[in-house]
Amino acid sequence: MTEDLAKKAHEADVTVWVGKAGVDAVADELADQLDDRDVVKVKFLRAARGGSSTAELADELGDLADADLVETRGNTAVYK
Repeated sequence: MTEDLAKKAHEADVTVWVGKAGVDAVADELADQLDDRDVVKVKFLRAARGGSSTAELADELGDLADADLVETRGNTAVYK
């Protein structure tokens, strides 16, 4: 990750939350936000995780939204 991208990822606020409806419910929203922003930060709530890890859900959401996963940290993922 470039320094510039790392800075943007760090400074970004969470604008998408994945809850019990799962990643399918927010894939379009993530794609729409990426049209307007360089990076989008997504928070995976406990209800969304169930038996899956944040990394697994983050990969799945990236595939659904045709977004590049930059990093996952804790229960948060950053996409570009």
